[in-house]
Amino acid sequence: MSDQSNKISASPKVRKFARELGVDINNVKGTERSGRVVEKDLKDFVSSRINHPQNNSERQKEKIIKSEYQHSDFGEIEIKDIPRVKKIAAPHLVNSWTNIPHVTNHDEADITEMEEFRNTIKDNYTGEKIKITPLAFIIKALVLSLKKFPSFNSSIDDIENGKITFKKYFHVGIAVDTQHGLMVPKIRDANQKDINELSEKLKKVSDDCRNLKIDKKEFFGGSMTITSLGGIGGSFFTPIINFPEVAILGVGRSYKKQVFMDGKFIPRTMLPLSLSYDHRIIDGAEAAKFNNELKDNLGSNFAYNLSK
Repeated sequence: MSDQSNKISASPKVRKFARELGVDINNVKGTERSGRVVEKDLKDFVSSRINHPQNNSERQKEKIIKSEYQHSDFGEIEIKDIPRVKKIAAPHLVNSWTNIPHVTNHDEADITEMEEFRNTIKDNYTGEKIKITPLAFIIKALVLSLKKFPSFNSSIDDIENGKITFKKYFHVGIAVDTQHGLMVPKIRDANQKDINELSEKLKKVSDDCRNLKIDKKEFFGGSMTITSLGGIGGSFFTPIINFPEVAILGVGRSYKKQVFMDGKFIPRTMLPLSLSYDHRIIDGAEAAKFNNELKDNLGSNFAYNLSK
């Protein structure tokens, strides 16, 4: 029998996912027809290894398979230490991905009026233009949505006893890209801050993270997290929930799009949204309603909402 006939059946996407997880796909039992391996099989495999550690013989077997070839066998390499922040974050990410049933809802918000307003903000005394990051508006809109949908501002870390914690505070996590790795500090009491205060606080916590002056406690006790690729590029993606939160909002780069309105096509500014949520507590219908509320808060209703 040829080697090809013994080859594990899986799509290129699933094989890439296996490599990202550091899993030898040959050790994964496929549940689809003819033993085809799908994404769920990989998640179940990783989860079983975390909850039921392998014995020494199994670990040795995988070690032999992984070390059959060295990277240096194929050319020049350089070995570096994994950054400390990424080493700390790694187990938390694995825990979230393997234990939380993620579902991601993709949508777009029309932020034409919001952007027009943002670009005309001026100082009342000097008349000079004030630069406010769009993220401040997104935080404001998210808080309003969390008030209407409290399930998104909850945690179910005590699921074995059937308990869910609803948070009465609004501490929004912000993913900050630094040279040390990704950090997620909280904007405390975001519901009590206006747009200018949110913008100033965003700058301060971002600077503190990049300069490693942020207190460890500021990474905990969040309501929901926002991760934005707007300053880098890209549109839709699948952000991983920041445990013990139950949802995370991914924001892409805004772009111009022709939208059919009032009998004609009109250029509008659209913002890509990727909402990942914990399906154990939030279902698809509630997520869609949450997204619709968020779009309204970012859209034509934004001026009214800012005054709340």
